[in-house]
Amino acid sequence: MQPFQLPDFYMPYPARLNPNLERARTHTKAWAYDMDMIDAPQDGTVIWTEHDLDSHDYALLCAYTHPDATPDDLDLVTDWYVWVFYFDDHFVELYKRNPDVAGAKAYLDRLPLFMPVDGPITEEPTNPVEKGLADLWTRTVGSHSPDWRRRFADNTEHLLDESMWELLNISEGRLSNPIEYIEMRRKVGGAPWSANLVEHVTGMEVPARIALTRPMGVLRDTFADAVHLRNDLFSYEREVLDEGELSNGVLVLEKFLDIPTQAAAEAVNDLLTSRLHQFEHTAVTEVPPLLDENGVDPAGRLAVLAYVKGLQDWQSGGHEWHARSSRYMNEGAVTSSPVLGGPTGIGTSAARAFIATAPQRLRGFSHVPFEEVPPRPEPALDMPYPLRVSPHWAEAREASVAWAREMGIFDDVPLVWTESRLRDIDLALCSAGIAPDATADELVINALWLTWGTYGDDYYPQVFGRTPDLAGAKAVTERLKQMMPLEGLAPSPVTPLERGLADVWQRTTDPMPQENRRQLRVAVDKMLDSWVWELKNQHENRVPDPVDYVEMRRATFGSDLTMSLARFGHGRLVPDEIYRTRALRNIENSAIDYATLLNDLYSYRKEIQFEGELHNMVLVVRNFLDVDLDRAIGITTDLANARLRQFGHSVAVELPALFEEFDLDADVRAALTAHAAELEDWVAGILNWHREVVRYHDADLAKHFGGGEAAFRPRALRGPTGLGTASTRVLVDKS
Repeated sequence: MQPFQLPDFYMPYPARLNPNLERARTHTKAWAYDMDMIDAPQDGTVIWTEHDLDSHDYALLCAYTHPDATPDDLDLVTDWYVWVFYFDDHFVELYKRNPDVAGAKAYLDRLPLFMPVDGPITEEPTNPVEKGLADLWTRTVGSHSPDWRRRFADNTEHLLDESMWELLNISEGRLSNPIEYIEMRRKVGGAPWSANLVEHVTGMEVPARIALTRPMGVLRDTFADAVHLRNDLFSYEREVLDEGELSNGVLVLEKFLDIPTQAAAEAVNDLLTSRLHQFEHTAVTEVPPLLDENGVDPAGRLAVLAYVKGLQDWQSGGHEWHARSSRYMNEGAVTSSPVLGGPTGIGTSAARAFIATAPQRLRGFSHVPFEEVPPRPEPALDMPYPLRVSPHWAEAREASVAWAREMGIFDDVPLVWTESRLRDIDLALCSAGIAPDATADELVINALWLTWGTYGDDYYPQVFGRTPDLAGAKAVTERLKQMMPLEGLAPSPVTPLERGLADVWQRTTDPMPQENRRQLRVAVDKMLDSWVWELKNQHENRVPDPVDYVEMRRATFGSDLTMSLARFGHGRLVPDEIYRTRALRNIENSAIDYATLLNDLYSYRKEIQFEGELHNMVLVVRNFLDVDLDRAIGITTDLANARLRQFGHSVAVELPALFEEFDLDADVRAALTAHAAELEDWVAGILNWHREVVRYHDADLAKHFGGGEAAFRPRALRGPTGLGTASTRVLVDKS
């Protein structure tokens, strides 16, 4: 008996079957035998028999997911999927069932040798996985640009390397929190890798200049998340009950939300649906302007259109295969019901599922702004790290107020801030907590970035949020980007917002190497673009999809800016490749998410009742799960605390493992240890600022907006001041 009944799936695209299916079945079986994947023991274990290959029917998967592929391309793609599923089962049998972390690492370390971006393969394969990869890489990459090869190699390495994350969780008996799970599953699940093969089959590549933009990234990531969440539903029985797997979305939500398995399955399906809705929304509202703004030619537009269609074909075809393959739990998934006029297949009528998901889609556009929010008790947030406050706090506050006056912020039209308002929110206190060891001059620079970033974050929604002038906001954003020249002079600033950015940019970057300037510019650009994303949602009255919200919230918070400046403080000690590792990204992102979620908890009443805001995780949870305010606050609080626990786990477990994996020298280890300590100061300082300043207190809301009783009351500043070991240049820009 199945552990739960499969839910009604949202699948608006008809599944179609490639007519070359039988040829692909014959070809790929012969290929698998040639690669020693069938009836060939590995360390005494037979991974697959011929019956296993036949019953899994990967040719059927590829015939459904690539219905328009040529016969040769269908053969090649089918071989790729045979290889990737064989790799997954090979890894399970040799390294997961009886966890062997050291052996798994040695095994995975060899695989990049068989997919060089440039040049031939020089290593000799020693097992079927290496042999298959070498053959497939050679047959595939010759027809592609270096840009596509790099993307495909990166995604293949992610798919392989993140298997270690699953193995480490199993060996530790550790279950992910939902944010961590979605983030890591996207890499280990392989769907971004599949998206590269969609480009191969279409015979057209997405133009390189837009391949890494937000809209194209959202198409790829929403595709990936939907594929993986669907797989989690079908594979729960095999993975969780048979293999002891912990990396399954149903299990993650079952435990995190403390709900029955059936309810968790329904929640996963709701998230799957939300990701497909996001895919469609992005394709319709974000991709066309992207093509126009980048001057993409007709051939490039055709490539993007083919890519979008290919991803849709994959979704519907992947579902059809899951409903039929013996690899999965799929009782009752196949009926004679037609798929929107296409071939028979999907368990319940897709049309009925489309109608059933309409309320979920409509909820995202039906929030009534400025709804009344009752006063709330202070959030029950964990904080194991001690607060330390810079002794230069008062001087930095006065310097930032004088700077804002000089930039004309208090004379701007429309008037967003007064001097008393800036003093009330005391951004220098935040700087003093997040950079307690800064020199007096460094703390002033920190406070100026906070002042400018928070002013901009207040300015955009107040000036552009309730008007239809999105074009005006984009023009302002492009002007602001010009205030950050990599060399030479910026145009003359004409507004306080421009003057402030031009000034703090020059103060910060004058002593910087060119490469650091470039990285900082990219980080600030990303934050500015995220403010426009917020405005677009505001104009559409659209509550964001939960995954998109978490990922964009890091940008609206200025996270890349924060981390770039922190890293620059370590000089060139730490190679960039180390900052791109799973361990460092986990450390930084979990700290960032804790900070953004705590901000959403403290600012909920201010933003929802008084500002008509849509970008708050409590509201996102309310909308997505259709729960009341108390439940949404509880879930958001639990999620924040889970991210903080993950931060501590990553620092305690993953960071030392990283030291050993890369054999880092003492200076680099010390720099990374200092970076982790900086982040401890960062989260403690941010929480303290939210607790102490009046920006979120109900008494201040009554004064500033009108109405409200005091629920948050300022308390005496806690924690000693003084010097310590943490580095100094850490910032936060959304408050």
